[in-house]
Parts: sequence; C-alpha cells; structure tokens
Amino acid sequence: MSDTLSNLKKPAGATQREKRLGRGVGSGLGKTSGRGSKGQYARNGIKFGFEGGQTPLARRLPKRGFNVPFPTKTAAINVSELEAFGAGAKVDETALRDRGLIKGPIDRIKILGDGELTKAVTVAAHSFSKSAVQKIQKAGGKVVLVTGEATP
Repeated sequence: MSDTLSNLKKPAGATQREKRLGRGVGSGLGKTSGRGSKGQYARNGIKFGFEGGQTPLARRLPKRGFNVPFPTKTAAINVSELEAFGAGAKVDETALRDRGLIKGPIDRIKILGDGELTKAVTVAAHSFSKSAVQKIQKAGGKVVLVTGEATP
C-alpha cells in the first residue's frame, strides 16, 4: 500500500498549460489575444449590472427600509416550554438543545413570559422579559443572566 501512495500521479491530460495571451503572433493568441477585433467585448469588459444604456434594475426598483448587515439571531423560549423540565433542573443552552427547543446556530437566548410555570427550575439565558422573571421566581426558581455569545 505504501508503494501505491508514494507513486500517485494525476491522469494524463488532467493538467493543461495556462493560456499566455498577447505573447506574439506565433503563439496563436497574440495581437488581439483571442478577443477578435474592435467592439464592446474586445475592450475592458462591461460593468456588472450594465444593461446597455437602459436604466439598470437596481435603480428602477424602489428603495425602502434598512437591512442590518449582521443581524443577531435570538431564540425565544416561552415559560410554558420550561414546564417540560423536571423540578430542580438547570435549564441552559445545552439542556434546551437536548430537548429540541433550540435548533441551529443562534447568538442569544431570551426567555419570554407566555404561559405558566409550576416547577422550580434554574434558568440561564442572555435576557428575560419582566413577566418571565416574575413567573420563574414565583414558582421558586432562579434566574441566571449569561454574558457572551451562544455557541453555534
């Protein structure tokens, strides 16, 4: 096996020589370098989005709103979804992922106050709504604020 690996080669014809443009008449690609003579395509190319003098699509369409270039993806979890955990459980990102409440890459976790909670659980998240904090503490649980980014 070591003989085969040490003697690996590309198959014949797998690599071709680079075209050397504009290197004399004898090369076959001299003078006009394969671009023909004169005309739009013989010159320095066309701008991206150029539509032959017609107003480009990007300028014809209306511009509205604002797009955030790097949006933060927040996973919103309701208090009612925390009911799935047992009493005294520590609910953090890994626990939420194991239950399937969070999927895919996220930047932050926010706990919202929709629903009811009857079990005392310790919840670790990046942010909480006021009603969520009240419901968790009313059930005898704890709220832990996490700093930094969530893992993808």
